[in-house]
Amino acid sequence: MRKTNIVPWTAEWEISYQNEAEILRDILNDELIDIYHIGSTSVKSIGFAKPIIDILIVVNNIELIDQYNVKLGLLGYEPRGENGISGRRYFPKGKENRTHHVHIFQVGNENIKTHLDFKAYLIEHPSVAKSYGDLKIKLAVQFPDNTKEYQLGKEQFVNELVRKVKNWSSKRTSY
Repeated sequence: MRKTNIVPWTAEWEISYQNEAEILRDILNDELIDIYHIGSTSVKSIGFAKPIIDILIVVNNIELIDQYNVKLGLLGYEPRGENGISGRRYFPKGKENRTHHVHIFQVGNENIKTHLDFKAYLIEHPSVAKSYGDLKIKLAVQFPDNTKEYQLGKEQFVNELVRKVKNWSSKRTSY
């Protein structure tokens, strides 16, 4: 079972994202529309995160992404298909010591906006981001050997935050 490892935010995460994004751009070039650093490692004001870089990739045709499974696998990415989210292709890297999670969606998928709005909200609301980081620390201490319980502990906070983000986002014009 994976450990719940929460560490202080570091600028190294942005460098790791940039390096990996360049590699992924080269592989997915024919389908790629855009690529983003998302998740807690992309928001400094959260303060703490699991040291796993979440990458959101937007592509022309999600059905064609399965053709890249072997190439991505050679880089250590494990193809997991939709993995519980319809219209997504999910690729974790690093087995028990994960380093990256790649989430691929077809252009127009509502999850793209949800992820980007969530990040933007936390950047614009640093006190909320800090509360999220504090919760992560508390849960990591409570569940150091159980990532599933750690995730369940965050669920209510995140779900409520997603509702706030959707309301906030509906009042915004654009990025």
